[in-house]
Amino acid sequence: MTNKPLVFTRLHRCILRELTLNFVVCVTSLLALILISRGLQMRSLFLGLDFALSDITQILLFMIPTFLVLVLPISCMISIFLTFLRMSTDRELIAVKSGGIGIYNLLPAPAVFSCICMCISLFISLHAIAWGMGNFRSTILEIAGSRARVVVQPGVFNKDIFGLTLFARQVDPADGRLRNVIFEDRRQEEGNSLTVLAAEGDIATDATHGDIVFNLRDGRIYRMDADSNISIMEFAEYTVRLNLTALFSGADILGEVTPNEMSWENLLGMQERNDAPSARFQRRVEVELHKRLSLPVACPVLGLFAVPLACAFHGVRRHIGIVSALFFFLVYYCIYSLGLTLSEAGYLPPAAGLWLADGIFAPAGLVGLRMAERERFPSPEHLLRRLRNFLRGKPAGATP
Repeated sequence: MTNKPLVFTRLHRCILRELTLNFVVCVTSLLALILISRGLQMRSLFLGLDFALSDITQILLFMIPTFLVLVLPISCMISIFLTFLRMSTDRELIAVKSGGIGIYNLLPAPAVFSCICMCISLFISLHAIAWGMGNFRSTILEIAGSRARVVVQPGVFNKDIFGLTLFARQVDPADGRLRNVIFEDRRQEEGNSLTVLAAEGDIATDATHGDIVFNLRDGRIYRMDADSNISIMEFAEYTVRLNLTALFSGADILGEVTPNEMSWENLLGMQERNDAPSARFQRRVEVELHKRLSLPVACPVLGLFAVPLACAFHGVRRHIGIVSALFFFLVYYCIYSLGLTLSEAGYLPPAAGLWLADGIFAPAGLVGLRMAERERFPSPEHLLRRLRNFLRGKPAGATP
């Protein structure tokens, strides 16, 4: 058998169409499962702020870029694996080999497909993540601020505002300005109370910290302790912050802005200026820079690994093949997560930790391709028979 020149033929286009179909099914299924799971985690936030279905849909859509960076590599791997597994099971690989077409001649289709997935993932990683997370944060805070302004009714003691009691004689719903404000904070320790009287104030949001902010001006603070001692303090400006992360479960993503939410330009600028708030934050910036590149590169790496893996599992049922592919991706992700954790903790340089999994699977894929071309893969049945004999204590060549 001889390898023909690597050209993009009708066979490659047929393979590419099947890869695309499997890929769309994988991405859609995985994204749906992740979004449903995330939505259930955030149900307390959605119910607490009385979100409409359209608002929930919009917020989940803004989260898709973050999930896509993780979903694209596994979808790329599974789609290539399923396509070549079907070709192997239907004896199509044997047919093309009998026509003088080796496994290397089939690589243009999965190679082009993997590179397309990598380019899409790279664009999402460098640009779409920051866009999505920025809109996600601002949308939730805007809805929360609007909810707080709507709840505040003029001339009424409003007790349904995140554990606070607020009275305002005049309320401007357009900009949230308050006049003649009485403010009681019920979040104090048991036996203590805090009452604020202010001439005016307003309700705003802080996207950087994920807070609803009550800005009060020209007033007095009356504080009573457990022994009924009262202290009075005058102020020109007084700010009360309500952190949505502390108020609602599932809103942990609304805390301080982390490197995971920053744009590629901001990450590069922070690394060059070396002006992070702490050494740990600076290390997380460096880790995030390598993370934004290593995950897209995982598409061609896992795609390369999936081709010989499918050839090795020829003849097995489709669901067994899917479980096998998921197992190897789990191995990849465990190595990747280990490198990420060690890099964030400072035990490994980010360049080593974030590229460790790719550095292991890329050579394994190349070796596997060579074995697949030479047809030196042991059959799954042979491997299972040897494992069963080993567990039963029989010699390696014994029959079950």
